[in-house]
Amino acid sequence: MNAQIRLSAVPRHYDSTDFGTVEYAESGAGEPVLVSHGIFHGCDGGLLSVRSILHGHRIIAPSRFGYLGSALPAGATPRDQADAFAALLDHLDVPQVDIIGISAGTTAALEFALRHPDRTKHLIVLSGSFPGDPTAVAPPAWARLLYADLPLWVMKKAAPAQFTRLMGVPPGFPKTPEQAQEMDEMMESIFPIGPRAAGAVYDAYISNPAVNDLPIEKIAVPTIIVQAKDDPMCAFAPAEQAAHRIPGCVLAAQESGGHLGLGQSAFTRAALDDFLKVPLAA
Repeated sequence: MNAQIRLSAVPRHYDSTDFGTVEYAESGAGEPVLVSHGIFHGCDGGLLSVRSILHGHRIIAPSRFGYLGSALPAGATPRDQADAFAALLDHLDVPQVDIIGISAGTTAALEFALRHPDRTKHLIVLSGSFPGDPTAVAPPAWARLLYADLPLWVMKKAAPAQFTRLMGVPPGFPKTPEQAQEMDEMMESIFPIGPRAAGAVYDAYISNPAVNDLPIEKIAVPTIIVQAKDDPMCAFAPAEQAAHRIPGCVLAAQESGGHLGLGQSAFTRAALDDFLKVPLAA
């Protein structure tokens, strides 16, 4: 019930597109930033994920295909998701954005930069899944049975160490009460699972593996990758390789903090503040 109350407290809006309903939430004011959220999240998680690292911006956080109130079109591809983002921006009368791809939201963000470079001011990837990453492969068919409230709730309660590993928390964390609070908030934010399950399955079996086929060397917008060296979910080496493939890409390496970037908010905020000052190509 607490998860439902928390979710219902997020003001959500809806747009009708050629890809079905697109749900979104907004916060803040300033230059617009579109957030392509991670797995098991939605518009609520999109807002939460950037809350401590971006200030002075208008955050536009859609729920991606199959999450919460957003449709999952038959045969949907990450290219479609990128175009659905563009349709939402048309609805909001936003000509250009900075876009952030987080974890499983990386593929859609990369596709947006490839398909809509004229609408992309900067591309930011946080804890991303890149070509060659071990997570960029479809899991066994039985794994989709875990994408439900009961098994994940039981794991969280009965096997908290395993659950934190599932969330990408490395051994030895949290190190401070502040990190513990941040970790707990992020772990709670994936619930309720039910209205996110279709999107999570789509991510795991369609969207994440599709990143391997993207011609990322053709990305022509200013790009930064922020990746922790101890991320147990998205390996550092593929991110480093992607930074070499993307022209002019900046790699901001976090020494620790894992997939959630625990304790790294100040580092990430400073890196993004500097990066977003990069002049745009004429």
